[in-house]
Amino acid sequence: AREWIETVVGEPFPLPEFQPSLKDGVILCKLMNVLIPGFVKIKSSKMPFIQMENIAKFLQGCEKLGCPKHDLFQTIDLYENKNPGQVVDAIFSLSRHAVKSGCDVPILGPKLADKHEVEFSEEVLNAGKHIVNTFQYGYNGGASQTGIRHGRREIGGIDPGRVAVDV
Repeated sequence: AREWIETVVGEPFPLPEFQPSLKDGVILCKLMNVLIPGFVKIKSSKMPFIQMENIAKFLQGCEKLGCPKHDLFQTIDLYENKNPGQVVDAIFSLSRHAVKSGCDVPILGPKLADKHEVEFSEEVLNAGKHIVNTFQYGYNGGASQTGIRHGRREIGGIDPGRVAVDV
């Protein structure tokens, strides 16, 4: 995800670590401005609420590009490093949706599938009603009690009937 961001933005991360580099939201805003030109005004500040506002603007851009909410992260997930995995997942999702929406960027991870709808004529649907599934011929193996044993129950090698109680 880091290499993809650096490639798209065209500059390296300011710090060697992933989360501290993204924490102020500046790189994410630069990324969003590459994907949606002029989308966000970049504010560079040490003030926490400005940094969280940058992250929130990035997340709004992700939604605008079509990323589903369940693929995104909460601002606090990045800012306080609560869920770095979700942050990476969101960047993968952003990559896929950016490519699908026509942005000229490399894709990160698998490509989104295109919807493929098939419509059948009434004639084909009616013909299917009379087909018998031959895979079911002769099947009589329904539910049975095979494998069920009656007797002493052992859980994890411990016999509950023989547990000694220390007094």
